[in-house]
Parts: sequence; C-alpha cells; structure tokens
Amino acid sequence: MVSRLKLSLGLALALLAAPAHATDIGAMSDAEREAFRAEIRNYLLDNPEVLMEAIGVLEEREQLAAAEAERDFLSKNADAIYSDGFSYVGGNPEGDITLVEFLDYRCSYCRRAAPDVAELLETDGNIRWIVKEFPILGDESVRASQFAIATKMEEGDAAYAEVHDALMEHRGNYTDDRLRRIAGDVGFDPEPVIARMDDNEVQEIIAANRALGQALQINGTPTFVMEDEILRGYVPLDNMRVMVRQMRASN
Repeated sequence: MVSRLKLSLGLALALLAAPAHATDIGAMSDAEREAFRAEIRNYLLDNPEVLMEAIGVLEEREQLAAAEAERDFLSKNADAIYSDGFSYVGGNPEGDITLVEFLDYRCSYCRRAAPDVAELLETDGNIRWIVKEFPILGDESVRASQFAIATKMEEGDAAYAEVHDALMEHRGNYTDDRLRRIAGDVGFDPEPVIARMDDNEVQEIIAANRALGQALQINGTPTFVMEDEILRGYVPLDNMRVMVRQMRASN
C-alpha cells in the first residue's frame, strides 16, 4: 500500500507542477513519457520529506474517518451498548459520563484494570459503569461469567458487585466448590445460583454480548467504551481521568 501510495503521490505532485498541456499522459510520445517518469523519480529522490508529509496527512485523514465511523456505529447501537436491560450498572447510575467495560475474569489485564476502574468510580462520583460479561478465554471464563450473571438474576445487583470483585481477585480454577465458597463469603445460598447458570437466559446474555463485541470488532479484554470512543486494552487510571475531563469539557 505504501509503495502504491508513493507512486500516486509522486505522480500527483508532478502533474501539479507541469503545464496544463503536459498533463495528458495518453498524448505523450514514448520519449516524453519516459522523461516524465524520470522527472517524477528525481523529484521524489530529491524531496522525500514531501512524500512522508503527504503520507502523514493521509493517515491522519484515515484515522479521523475511522473514528467518525466508530462514533456513528456506537450511536446506532446505543441501546444494546448502554441500556440492554440485563447488564450490571454500577458507579453512579445517573452519572454524566458512561463507561462500558467488556471483561473476562481470567484476563490478567482485566484484573490489572479492576482497581483502577474502582478508584475512578469512587473518586469521581459521577461516572456510570456498565459491565459486559465477555468470556473469551475458555470454559473457565464462561463458567465464571455464568455464575456472575446468575447471581445478579437470583440475588440482585449488590450481590453481583461483590461476586464480581471476588471472581476478579480469585487465582485458580472456577470450580463449583470455589463458586460455592464465593457465594458463602458474600452471604447467599449458592445452590439456586449454580442451578441457574445453565439457563437459556444466561446463555442468551453471553451470546448477545459476544455478538455486540463482534460488531464492535472487540477481540480482546478489557475493552472500554467511554461515551463515543472505544478504548482497546488496559488503560491506566491517569489516562482515564484525562479522557473523562476532556469529554466533560466537550459536552
């Protein structure tokens, strides 16, 4: 792509510099065409910085176009992202900034991000946090997400929040015995929750999150949606704070 781009840009630069009657390549003789090509080559060799500057401008335009397309997609799918009716909503539900997090409990970067997200929510106080269960690291990940979703259904949001933290902090396998211990630590009977983990409704929630993630081209966790931007991968706390300030300033 770069080589093709270089040729196109070099040709455009040469055409702009040439007299109007000289820009009809089809009307040139073989000798004129050869001379024209040589002039293009010499110009690029003498002025490579012009080419790099043009490539930089093109890349910037492509990035802006991609960001605009991303914002448009987020707007068209706002209900599925921000108000699906089943995802956990924490932080300040009435906050002026919404942070959506696609996560996997076995993801080391999700675990690294967890205390940063918690501190951001606590110290800011005006951020709405939505959790999308997005298990992509195997059966253990799926089992953990099933347990979290079933906990929300059976025991409510407060129990889900505690289970979420416990699952994120746990190191090791998510066996049924481990899940029972987590439930006991939180303070509810694990059996109804474990019995519900394989319900169709739980499976449908995970499937819906996966379909949404695929549409958003999410291939890894954590992935955040902050208002009209997608942030892929771990984002340090300070960076998140800067983005929140910028978004508030632009509203």
